[in-house]
Amino acid sequence: MKKINWDTVRTAVAFFLLGLCNNYGYVIMLSAAEDILSQQHGKNKTTTIDACMPNITVRECKPPVAEVLVSDNLPSLLVKLSFPFFMDRFPFGLRVAVVCMLQAASYFVVAFSVSIPMSLAGVVLVSLGGGLGEITFLGLSAHYQRIAIAGWSSGTGMAGLLGSFSYAFLTEPHMANLTPKVALLIQLFIPVLFAFAYFILLEKPESVYSPSLSPKTWIVPKGYDDFVVSEHRVPQRQLTPWERVQLIVPMLHLMIPLAFVYVGEYMINQGMTQQIVFDCKHGFNLSLHSQYRWYQVLYQFGVFASRSSIKLIELPMWVLYLLPILQLSNMLFFFFDALYWFVPHIGIIFALIVFEGLFGGSSYVNTFHKIHNKVAPDVREYCLSAASMGDSIGVNFAAGVSIPLHYWMCGRPAPR
Repeated sequence: MKKINWDTVRTAVAFFLLGLCNNYGYVIMLSAAEDILSQQHGKNKTTTIDACMPNITVRECKPPVAEVLVSDNLPSLLVKLSFPFFMDRFPFGLRVAVVCMLQAASYFVVAFSVSIPMSLAGVVLVSLGGGLGEITFLGLSAHYQRIAIAGWSSGTGMAGLLGSFSYAFLTEPHMANLTPKVALLIQLFIPVLFAFAYFILLEKPESVYSPSLSPKTWIVPKGYDDFVVSEHRVPQRQLTPWERVQLIVPMLHLMIPLAFVYVGEYMINQGMTQQIVFDCKHGFNLSLHSQYRWYQVLYQFGVFASRSSIKLIELPMWVLYLLPILQLSNMLFFFFDALYWFVPHIGIIFALIVFEGLFGGSSYVNTFHKIHNKVAPDVREYCLSAASMGDSIGVNFAAGVSIPLHYWMCGRPAPR
């Protein structure tokens, strides 16, 4: 019988929790998007959340949830485009502390918000933390065995499933029936779990610089990497800004397909599902807001299943090139259904949304797994951090297109 390597298990669990906590706030904000905007616009929740619609004869043009998507992704993209060029001088522990504080602050700001700008400011905080966290932990995984990438990816998938389900459960009238404000404040345990996973559970090798409470130690000394030895990581090469740009080019064949997968994915989630609605008979007696929330849950279920699959199956390159085609085809199907409402029952949409999540999660985990395996060991930490801008560019493009698309669809007559 093979002996269990408890150090490997500890690393896997720690990175799973780090992925879970880092992406949790992002998912919560997207799941709460309709509620955030509807409340600030003064809509009466009881007419759109507490009961299903017996008949739907007109389009309900709610504020576009892509507004939240932009606030939840554009700051993250700016972080990913800029921070990899200099963040290696800041210790991992300091970055994690900043991420935890940003995430906690975001829940408070959104929960106690009195206006749309204040709500979106809270979403911006969680976006900044999520972007900084993703490039931090993808880079940190270079200090550990490959199980770290698998644990991180699975944790980010679980964040989607747990975050979307918990919000849907807490606010669903047939379940906990809490207000969005209370549901958001309950999530404050996540930053605490985040800090526990990094500062207590994760064992740091000598190659991870550990600062003290003194501000003088909050900058990594130049040349520190040359004097430490790690079992899983070689010393990282000192890179000039131009060398950092050049290292992105060989990864484009992986980053571009990932970006297109995410364009299709988020065009569906935040650009079209808001316009795909069903009456009581064909929608499992779910209200329109509940339908949107359960779309998010099923999408995240697909993401979690596929992001957790890398230890079972690794996709060949040709499949990674095929996934954007499949996802964009899926997007076109949702686009035409949002226009013409030809799908007869919400169950079909539920099934297709699961596949959407499977495509997106598979693309993400296999892309970073291949980068971890193929790039030179002495630039792996930087490459893993920089490659994360691929999915962010796709999401932000989808968000930018989804807002005018939403208003254009609102101007179309409701199908019979």
